[in-house]
Amino acid sequence: MFSTVKSFGVTGVGGYEVSVEVYITGAMPKFEIVGLPDASVKEAKDRVYAAIKNSGFKFPTSHITVNLAPADKKKAGTMYDLPILIGMLSAMGDIPRIAKDSAFIGELSLTGELRPVQGALPMAIEAQRSGIRYFYVPEENASEAAFADEIEVFPVKNVHQLIRHLTGEMPIESAAQPDLRSSDEHIPDFADVKGQENVKRALEIAAAGGHNILIVGPPGAGKSMMAKRLPGILPDMSRQEMIETTEIHSVAGFTSRKNPIVSIRPFRSPHHTVSSAGLSGGGSIPRPGEISLAHNGVLFLDELPEFRSDVLEVLRQPLEDGVVTVSRVAGTVAFPSRFMLVCAMNPCKCGWYGHPSGRCKCSENDVKRYHSRISGPLLDRIDIIIEVPALEYEELKQKTPSESSAEIKKRVDAARKIQHQRYPDDAAMCNAHIGTKELREFCALDEECDALMRMAFDSMNLSARSYDRILRVARTIADLEGSESIRSDHIAEAIQYRTYEL
Repeated sequence: MFSTVKSFGVTGVGGYEVSVEVYITGAMPKFEIVGLPDASVKEAKDRVYAAIKNSGFKFPTSHITVNLAPADKKKAGTMYDLPILIGMLSAMGDIPRIAKDSAFIGELSLTGELRPVQGALPMAIEAQRSGIRYFYVPEENASEAAFADEIEVFPVKNVHQLIRHLTGEMPIESAAQPDLRSSDEHIPDFADVKGQENVKRALEIAAAGGHNILIVGPPGAGKSMMAKRLPGILPDMSRQEMIETTEIHSVAGFTSRKNPIVSIRPFRSPHHTVSSAGLSGGGSIPRPGEISLAHNGVLFLDELPEFRSDVLEVLRQPLEDGVVTVSRVAGTVAFPSRFMLVCAMNPCKCGWYGHPSGRCKCSENDVKRYHSRISGPLLDRIDIIIEVPALEYEELKQKTPSESSAEIKKRVDAARKIQHQRYPDDAAMCNAHIGTKELREFCALDEECDALMRMAFDSMNLSARSYDRILRVARTIADLEGSESIRSDHIAEAIQYRTYEL
């Protein structure tokens, strides 16, 4: 007795097709799973046995061989429980043969109930590419999987319900695409921020062009408070960005039945004790780290000098390439990691260097030693450095609300719209990511601007990378004003954001 059932697995943040082949013979009773299964897949034998018995079916006293093809690819996870069970019931003739355009994923409980699995959306997208029309998933994964186009997703509560559907006794209603407005995530508003107009301006420029930014200031000045409000002024995510981001969060196990799709730009804020693997991703079977979980969103590093130097250096390659490559014995995986890097730090160890109160007791050498924890190459990849002054009493007692995030977002959206029209080949492209060709074409300088840039380049000892980043920031400032060309005042403001000395 033989049957084949289609299923899917996950590698990196993408799905791949797996054929679950079940062969039952009259030899000595034994249950084997082959095809490079890991421990969680091998344990499926006990779950499938109990689920079959508790669902009212007879477990065969025969030699059962389950092959997960392709057999040369490592299989991990619990998503193969359901297709193994369906394959066994089909091979024994308890249910009709499964059509080639149907696929199954799901973890089984001992009672036959289905539990959710990680990576439902990437598997559903790969199923659609593979010609699958009917995709059976645990009920909690259904909304997420239904976000894939041109595929009918069926939410399954338990084995008994699925069998009644497959035999035509009681069909299951297919899942509808999720309501993207149902997210309960609340983003704080810039209207709550008192004063700090120069910092708000810098954050608006950063949001409009996707630029990396470093905020420097004493404790309590509002650095973290303003950084947490940044997602509220970023452009809305496109459908493709939602898919890319949800795939990463799904593989990491961060999606849920209540919030199946990441429809708001992620804001990740790892503690400074995070390891390099926690930041970049890793594990025996590579999983995404914080820089990938921040894809299409914000990675916020508070107290930047407190992070270990080896952890910070991990950021350099992803900031340039928009992807992080993790190599392990099990294979090499590339995770997308195009994010805005937002950092905050104190001006010295005690935090009060340069404060008018004179409460800082750090020596010049102490300050230099504190700043030296951040390498030059990493600083070179930050577009904007802005100093946050301590608030005055008059600013704190001000009752007039500040400009709201919604008002700032309108200007950011207008600037991004200009960029989308300028770079039509990539809908996610913004000024921070343009290459040399686009720099030459869209950031050309007249004589006055060129003279200003030459003076800044010589006096500030800028690198070629810093020069390019000033041009990108100036291009964004011009876009915010609706200016087709870069003017000298745009260049001057962009240079200003590189003048803080660390």
